[in-house]
Amino acid sequence: MLTLATWNLNSIKARRDRLLGWLARRQPDVVCLQELKVQEEAFPFSELRAAGYHAAVLGQKTYNGVAILSREEPNEVLKGMDDGVDDPQARLVAVRVRGIEVVSVYVPNGGELGSDKCAYKLEWTRRLRAWLDRRFVATDRLALCGDFNVAPEARDVCDPAAWEGSVLTHPDARQALQDVRAWGLVDAFRLHHEEPGFFSWWDYRMLAFPKNKGLRIDHIDLSPSLAGRCSAAAIDRNERKGKQPSDHVPVVVELDV
Repeated sequence: MLTLATWNLNSIKARRDRLLGWLARRQPDVVCLQELKVQEEAFPFSELRAAGYHAAVLGQKTYNGVAILSREEPNEVLKGMDDGVDDPQARLVAVRVRGIEVVSVYVPNGGELGSDKCAYKLEWTRRLRAWLDRRFVATDRLALCGDFNVAPEARDVCDPAAWEGSVLTHPDARQALQDVRAWGLVDAFRLHHEEPGFFSWWDYRMLAFPKNKGLRIDHIDLSPSLAGRCSAAAIDRNERKGKQPSDHVPVVVELDV
C-alpha cells in the first residue's frame, strides 16, 4: 500500500509546523507540495529529514515553488520541463519512487480573463501536455498531482452561476485540463466520489470555509495502471481548521502497489 497526497501550502514558512504535524499523524509515503514561496536554501530539509522524508525541491522566492516528499529516496529527480522555454517560474518537479513517476505541478492561476496571465496559464498547460508526451509512455505508472487552478465540472464548484467566467471555471481552462488528461490520466478522486460538494480550496474571506463555499481545484490524476489500483481517495478538510491554515487542504489517495 502506498499513500500519496498533494497539498498547496500557500507558504511552507507559514505552514511548516502544520505540515510536520500532519505528516506525523497521517504518515503518507509520498506528498506533492505547491506554492512553497521560498528558495531552496530556505526549505526545511533538516526538519523533514528528521520526520523521515527525502525532499526534491524547485524553489522560488516569494512566489510559486514545488516539492515532493518521499519516505524512500527517489532514484530520479527532474526540475522544470526543460523544453527550451525561458520560464523563471518554479512550477514542476518530478521523481521516480517505488517504480512510480510522481509529478508535482502548480498550474498558473491565470488572473483575469483576457490577461497575459490567463494566456500564460493556457500556454503553460499546453507545455505540460507536450512534456508528458515526450517524457512518458502509456504503460508508465504515472501520478500527476497538484494545484491545477481548474475546477473541472459544475459539481466541483460551490455556486456555478457565481463562478461562471472565472479563470478557474472557464471553458478554455477546463479544456486545457482535459487536454492534459487525454494523455491517459484519470481523476482519482472521482473514482470514489461522484457527488458534488467536495472542495479543496476555500477563500479566506466571507466565511467561505464554514459555509463550504469552495472549489475542487487540487487533483491527483493517475495513469490506467495506477487508477486500477486506487483503493480510496479523500479530501482532508480538517487541515482548513485551526490557526493559520492554508486556503487549500490535502487530497489523499491510497494505492495498492
